[in-house]
Amino acid sequence: MATFISVPLKKSSEVDLVKPLSKFVTATYPAGEEQGEYNRAVEELNKLRKNALGRPLDKHESSLEILLRYYDQLCAVEPKFPFSENQLCLTFTWKDAFDKGSLFGGSVKLALASLGYEKTCVLFNAAALASQIASEQNLDNDEGLKAAAKYYQLASGAFGHIKDTVLSALNREPTMDISPETVGTLSHIMLAQAQEVIFLKATSDKMKDAVIAKLANQAADFYGDAFKQCQYKDNLPKEVLPVLAAKHCIMQANAELHQSILAKQKKRFGEEIARLQHAAELVKTVASRYDEYVSVKDLSDKINRALTAAKKDNDFIYHDRVPEVKDLEHIGKAALVRATAITPPLSQKFTDLFEKMVPMAVQQSMSIYSQRKAETINRLVGTMREATNLCNGVLASLNLPAALEDLSGDSIPQSIAEKARSIVQQGGLQSIEQLIRDLPELLTRNREILDESLKMLDDEETTDNELRTKFNQRWNRTPSGDLYKPLRAEGANFRNILDKAVQADQVVKDRYNTHCDMIALLCKSESELNAAIPSANPTKTLQGSEVVNVLRSQLAQLDEIKKERETLEGEIKAVTFDMSITFLTALAQDGAINEEQLSGSQLDQLYGAYNQRVQASLRTQEELLGQVQTSHQEFSSLKQSNTEANQREEVLKKLASAHDSYVEISNNLREGTKFYNDLTEILLKFQNKCSDIVFARKTERDELLKELQQSIAREPSAPSFNVPAYQSTPAAPAGGPTPAPRTVFQPQAKPQPPARPPPPSFTPQAASMTPTSAPPTGPPSSNPPPMAPPSQAQGPPYPSYQGYPGTPHPQHENGSATD
Repeated sequence: MATFISVPLKKSSEVDLVKPLSKFVTATYPAGEEQGEYNRAVEELNKLRKNALGRPLDKHESSLEILLRYYDQLCAVEPKFPFSENQLCLTFTWKDAFDKGSLFGGSVKLALASLGYEKTCVLFNAAALASQIASEQNLDNDEGLKAAAKYYQLASGAFGHIKDTVLSALNREPTMDISPETVGTLSHIMLAQAQEVIFLKATSDKMKDAVIAKLANQAADFYGDAFKQCQYKDNLPKEVLPVLAAKHCIMQANAELHQSILAKQKKRFGEEIARLQHAAELVKTVASRYDEYVSVKDLSDKINRALTAAKKDNDFIYHDRVPEVKDLEHIGKAALVRATAITPPLSQKFTDLFEKMVPMAVQQSMSIYSQRKAETINRLVGTMREATNLCNGVLASLNLPAALEDLSGDSIPQSIAEKARSIVQQGGLQSIEQLIRDLPELLTRNREILDESLKMLDDEETTDNELRTKFNQRWNRTPSGDLYKPLRAEGANFRNILDKAVQADQVVKDRYNTHCDMIALLCKSESELNAAIPSANPTKTLQGSEVVNVLRSQLAQLDEIKKERETLEGEIKAVTFDMSITFLTALAQDGAINEEQLSGSQLDQLYGAYNQRVQASLRTQEELLGQVQTSHQEFSSLKQSNTEANQREEVLKKLASAHDSYVEISNNLREGTKFYNDLTEILLKFQNKCSDIVFARKTERDELLKELQQSIAREPSAPSFNVPAYQSTPAAPAGGPTPAPRTVFQPQAKPQPPARPPPPSFTPQAASMTPTSAPPTGPPSSNPPPMAPPSQAQGPPYPSYQGYPGTPHPQHENGSATD
């Protein structure tokens, strides 16, 4: 049976996916059927990982299917969760596939908080298992040959994909087994083996010798490329290099053998002998140098029999001149294999567990869109409220409508009486004072949560800096200071929001202090209120005058405008549109989302007409207020002017203004209370994010410390030195068979020959060879190969009114806490 190289699997430590992913789902999606479905999907993903990585896998297609299905699911889930060191932090630990450990420590391993690292290692295992399945196939039948070629090409494609993506997927230097140099070499090896299998199938199918020769020559070329990449690497098992060298020679020998048959058919008997002689030299080299790894006895016998017969016929019959090998026509090449393209899904049975969950790019775009929408609504509603407050202020300064109702001069105007009853029904002074007393407590709670969150980051960063100073370059993980920059920026934003909220709170309190006396007066009984309002001489002569009628008509129109605004505000707030479909379509078509353009276009379409109605309302109010002021001047000139009337009108103005201020202050305080309560929820999520990342960093720190301690323990305690010759004793001659090669490949079962000295390097070439006195390590070469280089928060938006923080929007959060 032919010798084929297979690759061992990497081993991974157990990771709990359920807790952090479920926590993110719970924090991101509202409770209900959707959240429950995602949490069940998280549990299925965790089971899938355990099946793929938590137990030994048989060298069977079903086991490979499990690995590929897990890899496909990782590719599908990656854009739907914010996997990163400072958001959803999951640390994956994998051991180097080729490192066997030592007496003083475990195998070389790397722990990274990177889903790309997990994907890379899972794909490596899929490639390794594919190589093992291929090496187990029965190459004596057609089905086994087809399966082996298929799996070797899959392995080649997977290793090649890792080579192209590993450095971008990891933020640190990878272990040697998944380094671009190593997986690039493995990709070449697998492709060469796939080509060899195709050669074996062509031989089995008795195809034309010209075709078989080209297939074999291409396989030799592939093995030569793999050997060139492999000979300067010391991380792969030592048996790989001689196997590649032997395979290069064997494939060249097969190419020469079949090409000699073609020469015989064309009656080129000298060429036939030259090619057979070259083939015989190649297999002789393999037998003398690599017989502990591969057997060429059958091939050697076949070539020698053909050579003996050819020489005999030529000596006695044809007498054709035997040319030099260098003068022979080059054998063509035919590559019938190619590395399988790695385009998920790779599994035939794959179904996305999170099919209904939108990608993070869409979630983030939705969050920004929601903020833009909230800002648009606040701008429109704020503009209308500001206009209404302006209208109320102008009317209050003119004592309207109270002046029109107070023509008797000795009773409470109806509008003032209604305002007084409204304040009493809303709780009066006690309601406002209670809200004002609650604000400092809510503020303090939010500050404490924020301070505690940032302190956790400070403490962990201090520890990280101390260890970095202690271990210098050995402490090769991302500095905490760099990692926490987004969180610190988010914390600074929250602190800025709280500072502005404190300033806004003070503005509201100052306004309350200004109007509290008049508000208290409005809270009194009707008789007390009437007694507090100065009386004036009757002005009944104005009843029914044209000026009064015009003023009342204008005030009625203003009231109608205010009612229309209330209706318009409700309509604006009720507008809904699902932007997720738009964003998903853009992501599918373009691979990216231009959120600003898409959101701007949609918001213009949704709110353009409302904006026009708001502006029309403002223009109508401005015209009416100008008319009211003109009419009021005429009305004032008709009224009898006296001190009592002026005092009465001044008090009525203050009472009307106090009512308007009461309503506005109450709304501000309620919005402020809601703001602080909503901000508390956001800050608690922020605290969880900080707590989770600190915990993940602590786990990573402990793992790294353990590795450093083992590394230090393996270091020699003193420099090496030479022992004097007289103290040394002659070594006993070595005896017995050479130890069996490592299990990285499957050697042919045969008795072990005596150990041979290590051969020198070579460059595989399809040329003649003369054995040298020193045993070389590879196929013959006239030119040695050149030496290869060594491998190496947003915060919540503000509400409509001026200067006061608005209700936070939890959907603006950029991520979720994880474990």
